[in-house]
Amino acid sequence: MAQERFIIEVEKAKAATEDKPSRGPAYRSIFAKDGFPPPIPGLDSCWDVFRLSVEKYPNNPMLGSREIVDGKHGKYKWQTYKEVYDMVIKVGNSIRSCGYGEGVKCGIYGANSAEWIMSMEACNAHGLHCVPLYDTLGSGAIEFIISHAEVSIAFAEEKKIPELLKTFPNATKYLKTIVSFGKVTPEQKQEVEKFGLAIYSWTEFLQLGKSHSFDLPVKKRSDICTIMYTSGTTGDPKGVLISNESIITLLAGVKRLLESVNEKLTEKDVYLSYLPLAHIFDRVIEETFIWHGGSIGFWRGDVKLLIEDLGELKPTIFCAVPRVLDRVYSGLTQKISSGGFLKKTLFNFAYSYKLNNMKKGQNHAVASPLLDKIVFDKVKQGLGGSVRLILSGAAPLSLHVESYLRVVTCAHVLQGYGLTETCAGTFVSLPNELDMLGTVGPPVPNVDACLESVPEMGYDALASTPRGEICVKGDTLFSGYYKREDLTKEVLVDGWFHTGDIGEWQPNGSMKIIDRKKNIFKLSQGEYVAVENLENIYSQVPSVESIWVYGNSFEAFLVAVVNPSKPALEHWAEENGISVDFNSLCGDSRAKGYILDELSKIGKEKKLKGFEFIKAVHLDPVPFDMERDLITPTYKKKRPQLLKYYQT
Repeated sequence: MAQERFIIEVEKAKAATEDKPSRGPAYRSIFAKDGFPPPIPGLDSCWDVFRLSVEKYPNNPMLGSREIVDGKHGKYKWQTYKEVYDMVIKVGNSIRSCGYGEGVKCGIYGANSAEWIMSMEACNAHGLHCVPLYDTLGSGAIEFIISHAEVSIAFAEEKKIPELLKTFPNATKYLKTIVSFGKVTPEQKQEVEKFGLAIYSWTEFLQLGKSHSFDLPVKKRSDICTIMYTSGTTGDPKGVLISNESIITLLAGVKRLLESVNEKLTEKDVYLSYLPLAHIFDRVIEETFIWHGGSIGFWRGDVKLLIEDLGELKPTIFCAVPRVLDRVYSGLTQKISSGGFLKKTLFNFAYSYKLNNMKKGQNHAVASPLLDKIVFDKVKQGLGGSVRLILSGAAPLSLHVESYLRVVTCAHVLQGYGLTETCAGTFVSLPNELDMLGTVGPPVPNVDACLESVPEMGYDALASTPRGEICVKGDTLFSGYYKREDLTKEVLVDGWFHTGDIGEWQPNGSMKIIDRKKNIFKLSQGEYVAVENLENIYSQVPSVESIWVYGNSFEAFLVAVVNPSKPALEHWAEENGISVDFNSLCGDSRAKGYILDELSKIGKEKKLKGFEFIKAVHLDPVPFDMERDLITPTYKKKRPQLLKYYQT
């Protein structure tokens, strides 16, 4: 790796020992070559992040939601930093007057909203541990978290109260107070009081602390700020302890990174809040915005209306998970292919011309300003017209979608990688570096990263193309799994956090995620199959929306369940004179044959080995979903559950 441009070596490689595999050199970002960003004076906790911004930008719009005028959603209505601060102080006084203080676990349950942020900041102010309970976990997991974390008080969106009550009677051992972000029905009050708990509407709760004023405790960097439960693909959720230190260190690193690539945040930046605040990715982005005095507008909670919310809010930074960007991509390509011949030809010409200029090293703003105005401006307006950075995280973004969006959105599309345990951002690709396509970029300037060999999977961290398990070290790391010292010891070894993801260093110093350590199985002939890698290849087939590949050591070949792309499959059926509805089409042997052929074609093209080809396929018209417990809230496949569901 002689020509790496964006990283520097900070620790030598280590040879294998009897009990430990070999480890490659440790690297850090070139933007931290003179050391990591120093601690910021006066910034010791997440509360300070908010408090200092209120002092600096009291009248800036902070939180906005769309007003309802005559039954229709109108413009965004804003509360300023100072107005939000006054509310947070009230919420905090009410929490304290119920007898809850430092170290108490406080649950927050519901879609992103101003009240969500206010409750979180009240926890930050008084040293309570904020424990997000999230939507997609279902009541079983919510009951598990309340009991495991010993949550005493929970805030919940009005429509989530019934879900919360489903955790009774077991959760009532710990839970003593419930606060609705809206109203409470008389029946709910009765039900809750039957178990000796108190429940308040938002307005009632704010009255509780009216005549009290409590001093704020002193908060340390090492104090735990939030316990985030990760939706494991196996077993019970794990409670990840995140300290003030982790979040503050991350903020300083993100600031250094954005300044180094001339994209620094200012108080004029606007963000659309729709990815769950219960996840670390959105939480740290919103903390970053608050720290810079920016504005956060909330979506209406419906993915079909997301584009309309974007148009109304006009955000400057758009964060997304691949699933959302895939939607944007297929929406755009469909629109263009259904347009006239002339439109299509012009678009394709503009696309190739601009992409070629970008490949020559021109940045996207100067690659074709005229074509941006004539052709691509419509795409830009579709995202509100002001987006300058699109950040994708939580799962891999497919290569064709990433390069397409880099050209047509007139914005930087950056792919990032991180885990709850590393406080989200660990690697992120850089603007205008086209050779970083398909990678997650170099490490952020506040961590060191290395690869550790995984001999049983044939990954060697000391090879000329270094591959191995990604390990991370730095102050952004979590403080451990709550009440699971055993699991903490498994993944934190000598200060290095073992991510379980397999990466490959690229010559320019960026990281490519190629596999997952656990997703490997043997076929009956003894061949190892790295299934994630195959799924990434097979999902490049245009007629495949998503695919789950399965094999085991009793069989000699692989099978798959495919969610076909509805437009693509219907188009094929039409061309072949098959006229049945989509559901029947998925059961049709001819359709299965067609999908198998498509999978084989790409297999040959990518030179897959014989045993890596799919030999049988089942088409499911219904996409893998959380309702059937087949995927996690960040759209990772739950393999044991998929097997159980599709066993037959």
